[in-house]
Amino acid sequence: MNLTQLQSLIAVSEAGSFTAAADKLGVTQSGMSQALAALEENLGVKLLVRQPRGVALTAFGERALDHARTALSHLEAIEREAMALIGEETGAIRLAGFPSVFATVLPPLLRRFRTLHPGIDLVPLETDDLEVEAWLAAGSIDLGVVLNPSSARKAVPLGRDAWVPILPAAHPLSRRTSLSLAELAAAPFVLATGGCHTNARSLADAAGLTLQNVEIEVRDWSSALALVREGAGVSLVPESTLPEQRRGLRVSKLASPLHREFGLVASPVRRLSRAGNLFVEMARRSSVPSLA
Repeated sequence: MNLTQLQSLIAVSEAGSFTAAADKLGVTQSGMSQALAALEENLGVKLLVRQPRGVALTAFGERALDHARTALSHLEAIEREAMALIGEETGAIRLAGFPSVFATVLPPLLRRFRTLHPGIDLVPLETDDLEVEAWLAAGSIDLGVVLNPSSARKAVPLGRDAWVPILPAAHPLSRRTSLSLAELAAAPFVLATGGCHTNARSLADAAGLTLQNVEIEVRDWSSALALVREGAGVSLVPESTLPEQRRGLRVSKLASPLHREFGLVASPVRRLSRAGNLFVEMARRSSVPSLA
């Protein structure tokens, strides 16, 4: 059974003759006759009866006609939805974030979106957290992942990450189950920024403290972890950046826990495209586990 046979059955029932039905479909009369004969042979049931003034459907032919029309309707619906999808899956999205989110929460979202909407050009841009905010404000990007968004921004939550102290295994404070931010600030310190202006220094400043002895400042979390392992100092890093292999390191907790939250927001000065809305809706539906 194929589409041509179903179309032929419908055309004959509506036209009342092979000749008129063949003209309607733009095929030869013999071709249509053969198609319907093959359908009857395949089913083992008569669908049509030739009459002096044309052709009529049998009782089973009438029932088969209803199914044929339903099947053709579904096929047309598939075509309409496919055409709509082609129109839907065009355009581009400029999405910015800072290094931490490109290492943690964004990769599965990007992979999922590209699988669902392969026709949309998704352009990821990595920068620091302040520049993400500047690009959003200027309308240079469609979407951005920001740190600790306020409720007024109606951000889509992507994850939550705890700040944790890390120390060399032999450090005098390494046996403590929790440490205060003040204790960390007073110790020789390895400062890592992770490409963000929200880091151990800004957290200390917000608490009215100062990192008193910054031995070295690096951008990458992994570099900070390696330096701490070698005894260069203590540090404060997001929990999501911790390696699986922690030999030579001790991970503690803050006595007064601190977290950072990631949120997906749209540019306030740029109308979000259909493609951008598709990404936002996918992110909202996705079950992104907390990183804390």
